[in-house]
Amino acid sequence: MHEKSIPFLLYGGDYNPDQWNREVITEDIKLFKEAGVNLVTLPVFSWARIEKEEGVYNFGWLDDVLGKLWENQIYVCLATTTAAQPAWLSGKYPEVLPVDIEGRKRTHGMRMFFCVNSYKYREKAAAITRQMAERYGKYPGLIAWHVSNEYGTYCYCDNCEKKFRKWLSLRYKTIECLNERWNTTFWGRIVYDFDEIRLPTKMNDDYRFNPAVQLDYMRFMTDSTLECYLNEADILKEYTPAIPIFSNISGFIKKLDQFKLAAYMDYAGWDNYPGPRDESSFPALKHDIMRALKNGKPYLVAEQSPNQQNWQPYNKLKKPGEMRLIAYQGMAHGADSSLFFQLRQSIAGQEKFHGALISHGGSNDTRIFKEFSALGKELKKLNSCFLGSRIRSDVGILFDWENWWALELASGPSADMDYLEQVHTYYKPFYKQNVPVDIINLKKELSKYKIIVAPLLYMIKDEIDKKLAEFVMAGGILITTYLTGMADDNDRCVFGAYPGPLREVLGLTVEETDALYPDESNTIRTNKNESYQCGFLCDIIKPETAEVIGEYGEDFYKKTPAITCNKYGKGKAYYIGSQLEDDFLDKFVGRICREQKVAAVLETDGNVEVTLREGESGSYYFILNHNKKAAFVQLGSRKYQNLLTNETVEGLYKLSHFDVAILKELNYSSVNQES
Repeated sequence: MHEKSIPFLLYGGDYNPDQWNREVITEDIKLFKEAGVNLVTLPVFSWARIEKEEGVYNFGWLDDVLGKLWENQIYVCLATTTAAQPAWLSGKYPEVLPVDIEGRKRTHGMRMFFCVNSYKYREKAAAITRQMAERYGKYPGLIAWHVSNEYGTYCYCDNCEKKFRKWLSLRYKTIECLNERWNTTFWGRIVYDFDEIRLPTKMNDDYRFNPAVQLDYMRFMTDSTLECYLNEADILKEYTPAIPIFSNISGFIKKLDQFKLAAYMDYAGWDNYPGPRDESSFPALKHDIMRALKNGKPYLVAEQSPNQQNWQPYNKLKKPGEMRLIAYQGMAHGADSSLFFQLRQSIAGQEKFHGALISHGGSNDTRIFKEFSALGKELKKLNSCFLGSRIRSDVGILFDWENWWALELASGPSADMDYLEQVHTYYKPFYKQNVPVDIINLKKELSKYKIIVAPLLYMIKDEIDKKLAEFVMAGGILITTYLTGMADDNDRCVFGAYPGPLREVLGLTVEETDALYPDESNTIRTNKNESYQCGFLCDIIKPETAEVIGEYGEDFYKKTPAITCNKYGKGKAYYIGSQLEDDFLDKFVGRICREQKVAAVLETDGNVEVTLREGESGSYYFILNHNKKAAFVQLGSRKYQNLLTNETVEGLYKLSHFDVAILKELNYSSVNQES
């Protein structure tokens, strides 16, 4: 099957023209052109404007806007506008409205307030999608279709309950199998018919106290959301088979298994809203997760803010150069777009104070407009040179949504469990040393990697234990941690001693796990006579064939193993029994990388991020200085062209604070791309 792709690097973002009159729209498009915008996403929330009453459509105003955009050679990502249903739909067909986890039927109002399993919602969403596909399928400026917006609404209505029972009957076949897999004998929860099953809500507290049920409900909601997406996407595919289709993923990515959803999209697209105090490695991790969703294919940054957000507790302005830095970070990690919300600031509503290209003043003489325009000029100068290029890595970090859900559903061992932040802990030392990382799911082939990191691999499924054993046996390095090998895909501890099926490859068992309060810590002394702080959890380990390379320094388990290494076949498997301070992880990862001949992209000074994208047209080094002062990168004797300044550079290269360089290695020989 031919892979759909976009023709150039997309720059622009969300526009809501139904808020403005023709004069304002005409002026906006003039300013878009001035700022270098080449793509506008619209009309994301305009269903009520287009279909004022059932079956009566008014596209005239949208025709006018699209005509003006195309006159100015600005392309569109056309949204199916189904993210906010009209009031008449909620009123006439109240079954479209969701029921929340407390059992309350929600009323019409909020966007995304619909039940993804509502047959009437799907019917009406399909109808307007078909109208749009028929009308605009041959529009010359159509680059992509954008289905709905930031899926993630959970519903607990009677229809969802009926569908959940059906879903369970297909998954487990018999009620006896379900009882076994849910271990319903605990607390007397045995059921004798699928119709006896209730949704996990606050009405029964199963969402908290029956993790097996809640885990399956989260799987069910992912599958239901996928059906809802395909209800529209399949229509678009019918009319425009060559046009890419996707839906944007909220920055709060936990609620739906995005690996499953993205498999049916032509691009992974996400909304990047880093917090003002986030370490630069945290959005980098999320970018790499997005790149993973389509097996390394470039993804789309569908939204980011050109200035302040409006919904964070403290909505800091972006400092001069910060918007540019954030935009290039996305491209550095594999994005083929840099799209923003919003292009014109709303005059009222929840997001009226959200940053925009065009502020309430409507002027091109603002700091943000000038920075946006300067970035637009740079991107035009780059001429999409790295479009479609990919990132190669010798390091893979396992990441799994169901593992995430199960860990945070578990009652214990710690209230501080945050799976994404835990993964970030083990991602960060590679990031700081500019070692590229692939985020990989449990079904991914592992043989191409030299190092696999499996943080908190709580759930063993998809034969990941066998794949990891084969990987280490063949000479790979495995690094895993506390809370590994504890449960199956129904969250049952059926493997005996931890780490269950990984016991042989790790050469140990874990007898107990101590949870530390936030103000508590322990120490670990390594076999190199170095001492480090540790916290969060402390596994009490019994080595079998593993060598002890670190011991606890305090508490009743003082001088017992905390870090081990087990030789297995041609490789090694490391087990880290507690969360160690960054200094240890930095040194540990550095040593493992040297042993495995895994090199940094380039050597840098301090908080300077470097990535490498490679394609048929060349190799492109993205260098981003996240420091508030100048920093250096060592280029060695090779010569590079800085595509942003046209200068030829080599040796020790200096970047001012918040600066970016994109270097193309001169005399580059094209390489074959991996599938």
